[in-house]
Amino acid sequence: MKSFQSIQEVLDYAIGQEQQAYDFYMGLARNARDIGLVRALEEFAQEELGHKARLESVKKGGATLPSSEKIRTLGLAEFVAIIEPSAQMEYKDILLLAMQKEKYAYALYTRLGDSCPDAAMRKLFHGLAQEEARHKLRFELEYDQFVLKDN
Repeated sequence: MKSFQSIQEVLDYAIGQEQQAYDFYMGLARNARDIGLVRALEEFAQEELGHKARLESVKKGGATLPSSEKIRTLGLAEFVAIIEPSAQMEYKDILLLAMQKEKYAYALYTRLGDSCPDAAMRKLFHGLAQEEARHKLRFELEYDQFVLKDN
């Protein structure tokens, strides 16, 4: 993982990651043909902007810390094949891709929190990790209901 010299660098990195996630989901939305899929992808993108805004607020000294309640997931993302984005993706593939991205974000925030010497920042990043776990759980539940129940 990247080495950081200050909390500001950590926050800047995390803000950049949230912007990349937003751009990613919006790029998929622009290429999607189904209006329902476009709306779902735009919703995912807006959630990433919410994370970015929270981090920017923390950087300015004004955010509240997220809940540190442990979120359990179904663990589906750990057992599915890696999905590469494409313009012809079906909803089930979008869900798999979203699970993978949230799994990565969870790991990122967990590592950032674990490596952060400042207790408040450590709590912030661990709370953000739990938010990512909550998103992953949402995608896993949707996948379970939409894909696995139909098969």
